[in-house]
Amino acid sequence: MPLIELTSQGFYCAAGNFYIDPWRKVDYAVVTHAHTDHYTANCKHYLVSSAGRHVFESRLGPRADIQTLPYGETTSINGVKVSLHPAGHVLGSAQVRVEHKGEVWVVSGDYKLQADNTCTPFEPVKCHTFITEATFALPIYKWSPAEEIFASINAWWRQNQKHGRATMLYGYSLGKAQRLLAHVDSSIGPIYVHNSVEGMNDAYRRSGVKLPETKTLAQLQRSEWSQALIITPPNGLTTMYGDVSTAFASGWMRTQSMRRRRSMQKGFVLSDHADWEGTLQAIAASGAERIGVTHGFIDVLVRWLRGQGYEATGYATHFSAASTGEGG
Repeated sequence: MPLIELTSQGFYCAAGNFYIDPWRKVDYAVVTHAHTDHYTANCKHYLVSSAGRHVFESRLGPRADIQTLPYGETTSINGVKVSLHPAGHVLGSAQVRVEHKGEVWVVSGDYKLQADNTCTPFEPVKCHTFITEATFALPIYKWSPAEEIFASINAWWRQNQKHGRATMLYGYSLGKAQRLLAHVDSSIGPIYVHNSVEGMNDAYRRSGVKLPETKTLAQLQRSEWSQALIITPPNGLTTMYGDVSTAFASGWMRTQSMRRRRSMQKGFVLSDHADWEGTLQAIAASGAERIGVTHGFIDVLVRWLRGQGYEATGYATHFSAASTGEGG
């Protein structure tokens, strides 16, 4: 029996009697990060990274039984060694290392290799079996340096101001919004955010992450409309007081078809996931002979890995669609 297997409730470690990123209620959940496609509410007990404590408390509520573990420290769950290691995806995101009887598996959750000062950088973890995401596992997905993207966002904001337009930037409320806030030039003008973004901002600030001053949309004055940068989730508002230019910051903006589907005037290709090359780099750095593939373009990556001599298996989880999740 493999150390970790896919069940109807999520990835399960029978030797330790715990689940990793379950999508149904279980007694013991080890969770990689707080995006809604990687956890479910009302589990009896959660184990998460210490870095993500405030984020998880914000999402799970005060009654949740949450145990935290610092990156790199090991705990024992029913005789199975478990440790959490940085994934570089969002604040508190972790790869789960599981060791039992000399066998080591790592469940990566979601991860990125690009620098991001709002979370701890990705750390390769050696293992025998590595379970990787495949959200952007196609050669077409290749990220430009993040600095170039933020410079483009700043230039767009300034251009909108010249034309008397508000600047509305869509980004997921956990992770993407805070990454945008931490890297845009806040001296350009006032910044307003959706309530869901401000809730996560508070969790980030309490965790020690520096973000510029923000106000909620309820505080937005008509006089500041044309000067403001507004950061809101993709399902947020479109206008309040006048002319507005909209854009979505996501890896999905790499393709024109996705831009049309999102009905955005502009798209910035900025992802909190690894691109094709980053995914292959993370797999190689794990040193694993066996690779499990989930969340995204599973079949493509499995075929490529088998062609390179890996023992690769696809896992069709509850959240396997390529466009699922908050962290694109």
